[in-house]
Amino acid sequence: MSTDYVVNGGPVPVADQRDPRWVNPPLVQEDQTYGSISNSICAINELEVNKTPTGWMLAFAVSATLAAVLAGLIGYLIFTGVGIWGNTSPIFWAFPIVNFVFWVGIGHAGTLISAILFIFRQDWRTSINRFSEAMTIFAVVCAGTFPGIHIGRVWFAYFLFPVPTTHLYMWPQFRSPLLWDVFAVGTYASVSLVFWYMGMIPDLATLRDRAKGKIRQFGYGIGALGWTGSASQWRVYEKAYVLLAALAAPLVLSVHTIVSFDFAVSQVPGWHTTIFPPYFVAGAVFSGFAMVITLIVPCRKWYGLQHLVTTQHLENICKILLATGTMVGLAYTTEFFTAWYSGVPAEQDAFWNRMFGLQWPAYWTMFTCNAFIPQIFWFKFARTTPWVMFIVSIFVNIGMWFERYVIVITTLERTQLPSSWNVFSPTWVDYAMLIGSFGLFFTLFLLFLRFLPIVAISEVKGVLAKEKAHHPAHDNGKAH
Repeated sequence: MSTDYVVNGGPVPVADQRDPRWVNPPLVQEDQTYGSISNSICAINELEVNKTPTGWMLAFAVSATLAAVLAGLIGYLIFTGVGIWGNTSPIFWAFPIVNFVFWVGIGHAGTLISAILFIFRQDWRTSINRFSEAMTIFAVVCAGTFPGIHIGRVWFAYFLFPVPTTHLYMWPQFRSPLLWDVFAVGTYASVSLVFWYMGMIPDLATLRDRAKGKIRQFGYGIGALGWTGSASQWRVYEKAYVLLAALAAPLVLSVHTIVSFDFAVSQVPGWHTTIFPPYFVAGAVFSGFAMVITLIVPCRKWYGLQHLVTTQHLENICKILLATGTMVGLAYTTEFFTAWYSGVPAEQDAFWNRMFGLQWPAYWTMFTCNAFIPQIFWFKFARTTPWVMFIVSIFVNIGMWFERYVIVITTLERTQLPSSWNVFSPTWVDYAMLIGSFGLFFTLFLLFLRFLPIVAISEVKGVLAKEKAHHPAHDNGKAH
């Protein structure tokens, strides 16, 4: 015998219970209240209540050390020259550009989760958008490091900016796609930073009101910009948030499309292809969501946020990983088909060398990690088991780095002129800078975890209000 759900004092017809709103589990569990949501999130940042965890201090020490190594190597590079890298003729692009494209892709999920899912009113974004937005900012910081030190004569870095000059043009090489990256990534970083900060203003006001120390009250008070939560402030805030979301949404497509132009506008076989823009965008979303899983699964466990970041949130991310991973796998096969169908020997040789040339382990690592392993998410067990999705996300991150490696290195190793062929061998500096970039990323991320609200308090409360109005009432897992 079936029992009708009761909502707002009245029964819900059985026909309406088949609506997905009633089938899907709630996004905020354990009968939370507005106060309990604030307590569970703010307690992470209240230094007067909770001392800094030992695990956090150890992780911060390791990541800060790696970031310091990166800073030291950048100084070593400037004073010594690019010869400390493995870059050689004709492989003038190597690890720095590989790392740049990789980190830009990592930062792609933040704008997608924050802006596009907000525009489409997807409530499941509210518990994970703060993670993804912070990840975007920190990944772009890591990405921007490498083009700045890869221009050869770093003292001419000001050529990248619209500085006043005595010439008739402000940019000496406006036709360079690397200059387009400056505009695209710079716009992406600035809009993402404003969007991230604006979303935190109500939450910073909450931390300000709960802070015990004068310094913390002053710091959070400056960040809160005098927020009081009045109706007029909320009205202006929501309008501005929608406008920023609409402004940021096109960046999801434009940024990595322009990054793909670094390769696609060239005449190099293996790069000169029209599939690169959608292929790069799908790959960026793929790698970005994988990094969200990598970060959010351990944080959810360590900070006890299972009632806010539920299995439903993680399953939705896994579905996106499955879809974008399938797109990336399709792009890999499409590239080979296009090269074969073109009948151009240079194109065919470029892709054949990727698969069976000197760098074949990198290619098959890329294909396995990006096209095959994510297919496990067809099974619900994998989509709802945190340790499984965490391991898969690690493999995806590895595979996406190797994808950029394959595109850059294998293509330049075998050019159209056999007398110019060469083999790339990375130096210890290449590896140390790659590891150091992860140290910089996790240093910034750990500081974010300790001092800023890691979940959007006000937005989660909005979802809770909706669920109280629309989801069936539960008592110990039973409807009544």
